[in-house]
Amino acid sequence: MLESMGMAAFAARARREQGATGESAPTRAVPGTVELTPQEARTARPARECLSDPETGVRLFLSPRTVQYHLGKVFAKLGVTSRGQLRGALSAGPDDTAAR
Repeated sequence: MLESMGMAAFAARARREQGATGESAPTRAVPGTVELTPQEARTARPARECLSDPETGVRLFLSPRTVQYHLGKVFAKLGVTSRGQLRGALSAGPDDTAAR
């Protein structure tokens, strides 16, 4: 990103500094896919069965407000507006973290 802004020297320094910490840069998702966080995927599974926020919360030991928060992020990432659309938007992958 910094290089695309004409800041190649700063980008190189940032990579060196990051390497010194032992951390690595996060990988980018494959274009055309959406990556859900593990918590988003766990929250989406019962919701795609059209369960309400309180019902999903009971299954996952979360408050309805926490379920609503995670589903809001899932809906935004997948570009859906309802639980019915959620079912079709999620892939049939083993962990449901990649969407079509």
